[in-house]
Amino acid sequence: MSDYKVEMINDGMQEFYVHFHGPTESPYHGGVWKIRVELPDAYPYKSPSIGFINKIYHPNVDEMSGSVCLDVINQTWSPMFDLVNVFEVFLPQLLLYPNPSDPLNGEAAALMMRDRAAYDLRVKEFCQKYAKPEDVGAAAPEEKSSDEELSEAEYDSADDAVAGPVDP
Repeated sequence: MSDYKVEMINDGMQEFYVHFHGPTESPYHGGVWKIRVELPDAYPYKSPSIGFINKIYHPNVDEMSGSVCLDVINQTWSPMFDLVNVFEVFLPQLLLYPNPSDPLNGEAAALMMRDRAAYDLRVKEFCQKYAKPEDVGAAAPEEKSSDEELSEAEYDSADDAVAGPVDP
């Protein structure tokens, strides 16, 4: 994983962010996403939890939570796989070959099946708005539990929040 920028969360080794670049041959090219990785205690025998922090337009990624629908991570994980497989094979393949017949984002799946050119344009718009390389460090809203969701306005303004007065 030395080719990737990794940010540790809470000084532990089980939760961290990885900066992931969109594949060259795709409409995601030029975009950079902050991917949250959580390793379960049973890793590598149990799959890691993977989620996009900044928004991405993709049929197999939930737009609100960033959860990924990918069989090789969710159902067919093997201890032979490692995080290099996730970031060099599985996620690039997901972006290069979306599966609109098993969507987490129904709107993206429908647009992809109806009008591929319009879908590619929408992907590029999301890349420009949410996945600019210079913004990836500031793209994440404050940590939230998995059952909380931010509204569009809260998502866009999370970085503007004031923490409050400092204790003397």
